[in-house]
Amino acid sequence: MTGTVIFDPLIPWPALAAVAAIALVGVILALWRGLSGWALRGLAALIVLAALAGPVYQIEDRAPLTDIVLMVEDESASQKLSDRAEQTSRAAEELAAILEARENTELRRIRVGDGEGDEGTQLMTALTEALAEEPRARVAGIIALSDGLVHDVEQAPDLPAPMHLLLSGRAEDWDRRILVRNAPAFAIIDEPVTLTLRIEDSGAVPATRRIAKLEITVNGGTPERFDVPIGQDIELPVTLPHGGRNVIQFSVPVAEGELTDRNNTALIQMNGVRDRLRVLLVSGEPHAGGRTWRNLLKSDSSVDLVHFTILRPPEKQDGVPVDELSLIAFPTRELFLEKIDDFDLIIFDRYKRRGILPAIYLDNVTSYVNAGGAVLIAAGPDFASADSIFRSPLAPIIPAEPTARVIEDRFVPTVTDLGHRHPVTAELGDAEDWGAWLRQIEVEHRSGELLMTGLDDRPLLVLDRVGDGRVALLASDHAWLWSRGYEGGGPQLELLRRLAHWMMKEPELEEEALWAEATGQSMRIIRRTLADEVGPLTITRPNGESLEMPLEEVSPGRFEAQYLGPEIGLYRLQEGDREAVIGLGPASPKEFERTIATGEVLEPVLAGLRGGVMRLEDGLPSIRSVREGRPASGRGWIGLTPRGAYETRDVTQAGLLPPWLVLLLAGGFLLAGWLREGRH
Repeated sequence: MTGTVIFDPLIPWPALAAVAAIALVGVILALWRGLSGWALRGLAALIVLAALAGPVYQIEDRAPLTDIVLMVEDESASQKLSDRAEQTSRAAEELAAILEARENTELRRIRVGDGEGDEGTQLMTALTEALAEEPRARVAGIIALSDGLVHDVEQAPDLPAPMHLLLSGRAEDWDRRILVRNAPAFAIIDEPVTLTLRIEDSGAVPATRRIAKLEITVNGGTPERFDVPIGQDIELPVTLPHGGRNVIQFSVPVAEGELTDRNNTALIQMNGVRDRLRVLLVSGEPHAGGRTWRNLLKSDSSVDLVHFTILRPPEKQDGVPVDELSLIAFPTRELFLEKIDDFDLIIFDRYKRRGILPAIYLDNVTSYVNAGGAVLIAAGPDFASADSIFRSPLAPIIPAEPTARVIEDRFVPTVTDLGHRHPVTAELGDAEDWGAWLRQIEVEHRSGELLMTGLDDRPLLVLDRVGDGRVALLASDHAWLWSRGYEGGGPQLELLRRLAHWMMKEPELEEEALWAEATGQSMRIIRRTLADEVGPLTITRPNGESLEMPLEEVSPGRFEAQYLGPEIGLYRLQEGDREAVIGLGPASPKEFERTIATGEVLEPVLAGLRGGVMRLEDGLPSIRSVREGRPASGRGWIGLTPRGAYETRDVTQAGLLPPWLVLLLAGGFLLAGWLREGRH
């Protein structure tokens, strides 16, 4: 129970002040004129003014409220290092028992885990949410049990009471980690790219040799080892072996006494791209399809195109002197002997033997294919003639033999069952909407994969692998009709683009492939094949454990599976003779960027209300009550600020000057003053 005097004026305070001023002037005037009752008149005025001020005696029935202490327990990944989790858990239970036994105190326990993705320890965010649920006037203190490695300190709230950090970990802890300072997302295949690394020690580092053994593995291959200095930036040249995603792993062995090996490995995923794709297009004569090929290849900025169209064959004799011709001579020797290996793809578009390319040049093209080159033949009527390039040293590598028949008839290209599984022709769209072609060269399929057929199921598109190279035959020169929209057109651009990129061995168009696409800790595993079924997938985790899981067919030739990786690191995938590697998680997880317990991160937050940092290995500090604004920590103790909060249950009020008393006193003083003045 508490009693206080409060005022509830009957008129506004400015009006009351004006009345008081008038009364004061009246009293002064009475004194100046020498009226003997001026003091009694003044007392009457004071009583009236006091009554107008409305004095009330208020009695409150108050119930005291407990002080609230917030205890934040860090359970993030870095807290699981060494014995920090056990150390923190034991301290939390002991501290909870002390606080719950403390008079007039309530405890709120807040547990903080890892943030979503790679956000790290979001301790300040959790504290902000907890403070929003509690009345700030009752919070007497905040105690955090953590290693101090907080990643959202910039989100620190305005604290209503002192905050203290009880630091886990040991003073003798030390750790070694790999930092990747420079890692481009893309690099050119077969050309070295420079990565900047740093091996760094932190904490109570023992006096040992300042050299570490660095191991580099590209796509899970044979590791390379180097001796590198610790504490210095290292520039390492790395060469990507193939296009598409390449996974590079850097690791150093675990040193004796090191806190953890979780940051001794760093994963980098880089996409390999070709510098420039060089294509040689040889058109035997001008025709509508030649511009289609040219437009397709010139539309890709990564393609260097060399295009020759034979406008005037050697046998043409029209009497025009050679020195008066403005045509460019075909540099056959330079292209087909000296620089043939510089090209990634050679396209023969309606080309036939005219004596321009001697047999030795065409034989060199065969050797070029066997060594890893690519040749695409877009056949026209010339392919069925006696001068066909099939009747040349190129014959052994061409997957279909012409019958010398040219079919001039309408037909709509059809994708074969195998073609629906092959990445070049799979999912090209609805064939019912495709327009017709009007000419096909009849050929007999000899080798390779038949992906499309034409009139009466005759071979139309055949792909083959020869030696280390690739050969494709398109038995028609009417693909350009699709680009012109004839009878609705068709996917001409996409078909020819895929065909050219398959010839140039682009990874996304390999018919037998295994890869995975990562999203956080989850991966979608894709197996593409021309077979009707595949075996189980073997997944090898970073810790060496293996498991098998089935792959389900989601479309012809495409099998998939979803897998959630339990840990960050390099995963190896294998199905049959196909292998792939993928890295899950960030290259350098935030929780392990820094692992040595420290109070430096939270020091700016604690210093605002004079909180302190104490090491748990030194024992639990004692708890004291301190007044607001005073130092809240000292040697071996931390302070809580009692808030003195209360709940008002009932309020009663009683007027100090009832109207009858005011009337009696004011009237009495005025009468006494009048009588006194009347005697004089």
